[in-house]
Amino acid sequence: MFNTLKVLLTAIVATGMLISTSAFSDELAMIKSNGSMKIAMTGAYPPFNFVNEQNEVVGFDPAIGKEIARRMGVEAVVVTTAWDGIIGGLLANKYDAIVGSMSITEKREKVVDFVGPYYSTMRAIFTMAGSKVTSVSQLGSVKVGVTLGETHEKWAREQGYSVKTYKGLPELLMELENGRVDAIIGDSIAVILAAKASERDIAQIEDLVTESVGAGIAIRKGNPKLRAAMQKALDEIQADGTYLTIAEKWVGGDIR
Repeated sequence: MFNTLKVLLTAIVATGMLISTSAFSDELAMIKSNGSMKIAMTGAYPPFNFVNEQNEVVGFDPAIGKEIARRMGVEAVVVTTAWDGIIGGLLANKYDAIVGSMSITEKREKVVDFVGPYYSTMRAIFTMAGSKVTSVSQLGSVKVGVTLGETHEKWAREQGYSVKTYKGLPELLMELENGRVDAIIGDSIAVILAAKASERDIAQIEDLVTESVGAGIAIRKGNPKLRAAMQKALDEIQADGTYLTIAEKWVGGDIR
């Protein structure tokens, strides 16, 4: 994913189309003038964002994004896109923000700015219950499933694992259940809740050493006014109890 971004930025510079940060200084004003803010996510990451039976994108992420937009005086318009190109789409002005459970990393912070974090999670590895794979030490000889473009994919490849990539969490869980992969790697909260909702009996590998990571809202660099307005709205949501109401509805409790 980052190689793709590097190529994109190099091409922009080479063709003289690099836009100065001052050109974005009125993005907040443009959003308010339009009366809407486009927020991107995959729609394939339940319960954080997914498509329901009415073909609506719902979940924790769109609920937070819509509430932030409402407090900024605009409407949130949800855009779904593939994860491996989601930052590229932001840089290409296809939407105004990514509210899609994106982990805040140093590499991403070189390309985008973040509002938040608005929740915390950690990397985890799961198998089907009863699997013979019970330790991280066994992963080098099995097939491991990840979502294409996530930080977990990069990490898994760095470990030398045999990696298979998929579009999103529902597909990952299905492939695990069908035996096409022996283990999957993802954010702990999302995998546990999605497996519970789909009544899949999974087991977490316990000997993985990892740290909590914050999920943030990505926006284009050079937008201090937009960043401040979104952060102010998020802070208010967390302070007045709205955040907890949203979290309890979609993920069962406070995940800050």
